[in-house]
Amino acid sequence: MKKFISDILIKPLMTEKSASLNQAQCYVFEVSPKATKNEIKDAIQKFFDVKVENVRTSIKPGKVVKRGGKVSGKRSKQKKAFITLKEGTIEFIQGV
Repeated sequence: MKKFISDILIKPLMTEKSASLNQAQCYVFEVSPKATKNEIKDAIQKFFDVKVENVRTSIKPGKVVKRGGKVSGKRSKQKKAFITLKEGTIEFIQGV
């Protein structure tokens, strides 16, 4: 089954920590929890037309949601990808 880029990359994460990593050619994206490192690398290279050197991932587990002292559900887990580039840059539009 062929996956589309929009199925793999969800959104770029723009935080203070990721902004400091951008100076070292490292970018942070939220990706699909089922995406593999090779799929993430291919999607980044095709979409942004850059060369990817390294992909590191981390999974943030979902939290239990309580309402009125009782468990009412669970948030879904999130997967982050830390992308290090060989050459090129990724330009984001940042709001004020």
